[in-house]
Amino acid sequence: MAAAGYVQTSLIWVTFAVAVALALIAAAITTFTWQTHRDRSAIVSTVAIVSITSLLATVFLLPVDIALVSSTTNTALGAKKDWATPNRIHNMLLTLRIVYYSLYSFDALLCLVVIPFSYFWYEEYDEVEEQEGNQTFGSRLWGAFKYTIAFIFLVVIIFLVGFFVPAAGSREGKHLDLDFFKRLLDENHGEKALTFGLGLLITLGTLLYIVYTGAGLALLPISFIKSAPSVSAPQLSENTASQLEQNREQQRRIEMRNAGRSDGMPAKDRRELEALVREERTLVRRERLAAEAQGRGKTFVVRAWTKVCAIFRPVKLIGGILLVLLSLLIWVSMLITGIDKAANSVCKEHCGYILAHVNVFQPINWIFVKTARVFPVDYVLMALLILLLFSSSITGIATIGIRFLWIQIFQIRKGRTAPQALLMATVMLALIVLAINYGVAMLVAPQYASYGTQTFCDLPAHHPDEAPDCRKNPEAVKPCSEWVNSHSTATRVCTPTMMSTFLNRVTLNWPVFGAIDFWAQFAFLGIFLIVFVTTLFRTPRLNLNELDEEAEADEEEGLLASTGRRFGATWQDITGRASHRSGASGNDQ
Repeated sequence: MAAAGYVQTSLIWVTFAVAVALALIAAAITTFTWQTHRDRSAIVSTVAIVSITSLLATVFLLPVDIALVSSTTNTALGAKKDWATPNRIHNMLLTLRIVYYSLYSFDALLCLVVIPFSYFWYEEYDEVEEQEGNQTFGSRLWGAFKYTIAFIFLVVIIFLVGFFVPAAGSREGKHLDLDFFKRLLDENHGEKALTFGLGLLITLGTLLYIVYTGAGLALLPISFIKSAPSVSAPQLSENTASQLEQNREQQRRIEMRNAGRSDGMPAKDRRELEALVREERTLVRRERLAAEAQGRGKTFVVRAWTKVCAIFRPVKLIGGILLVLLSLLIWVSMLITGIDKAANSVCKEHCGYILAHVNVFQPINWIFVKTARVFPVDYVLMALLILLLFSSSITGIATIGIRFLWIQIFQIRKGRTAPQALLMATVMLALIVLAINYGVAMLVAPQYASYGTQTFCDLPAHHPDEAPDCRKNPEAVKPCSEWVNSHSTATRVCTPTMMSTFLNRVTLNWPVFGAIDFWAQFAFLGIFLIVFVTTLFRTPRLNLNELDEEAEADEEEGLLASTGRRFGATWQDITGRASHRSGASGNDQ
């Protein structure tokens, strides 16, 4: 039996390792897809890929956490398995704690130190100064580091506040009679400092989670169903061709009308002709975009891929409908849990509205418990749920952009995202991931995320050293929760997940964080509802002006690239030497 336990836990960790490897590939594809091609930087790209991979590894750790604690219990009997000895469980939880602390510390280091340094490192780059030899590696390094010092001081201050300031949680009250709560308060100063820092970052991430994830969760499914008209539509190509023909006909009429005039073309006709020439350039760019979208001039593979995408559009529509239903189910589940916690929490705001047990039917939690009968369906569903919320956050950031209040600072667009915007978006995602973990563990599936599929036998034991036996009384097998954890039998059987332990420790020691994070979930639900209803009744339109701007930018990039190559070739012909450097704004940034 011990060997079976080792095999099961090893399989769970191997699955996690495979998921992290896939996350690395997805992070690389996402980074290179979204960032601009002209201003790519090796350091920015590397930091973004590593950061996104670490964030995905952090969110994928919750299903691993649930799977490990659930694997220790026989769900049908409500008892620990033979191999799940206290020593084995302690070692398993210690490993989980080390991985959690490592990932969270690494995420915080990336968010508060590494990414700001990379941002300032990129900003310090001056192509002219470097070519003239006035900017060295050391000067650029110091220029980036002196701005990063402020963020290092911020990290030190957060740690010192958490280390020395007494926890705000009260140690008196009826709710502290439970062993569960007492264990959460028994921690050293180092853990208290990490708890404070984690609580602060979760609260900051929750503010972003409300706006970006709430809007993205509504926009992502609808985008599958009601996407804007594609530039590959034959109607757009025909309209552009017709407008271009009319434009050129008007130019010919003006030129013929003024042909042979000794005094030249009148000012009115000249202005009209110049406007028509500008419009012609725009229409030519639009025609080229439509042709490229249709696959004209492309390889057979690209044309085949375009056809395949057109064939599978009905599948995309069905997937969008399923995502809409899932999003609504998540919304309803969060609303039910939020109301249940607000009305029936055992300690209200003193412990972050911890719920003794689920009092109302909660669909998401019920689905996870039922699918747990078929291994590993529930863990796959949990991973997909977290991935959906993470993807919704990306959708929200891409749609809304990076803003300060109503002022847009950066746009996030495929192939056109500036390195600074990419780094700022990565910081936002790092904070949002913390809020996603809170939302899933506390509202979306609170009981399942806290104890997985663990159950305990609610019968008295025949002897003090023996576990109760529910083989003849299956109705006495009950699910684990925070409240029943004070039961002597449940204490020996029910093992809370490390994620729920972290979050409950934050909300119990620092109630202000728990209160803000809890009530912010209702704001999240409100944002989702407003955006969902608005998007549902709003017809998407093709923004031709945006297409024209993108086409003009592509044309300018092409001209800049070709001009640079021409000047480079001319200079080499003059000097008679080949250049040993290529791309001043290339990988050395």
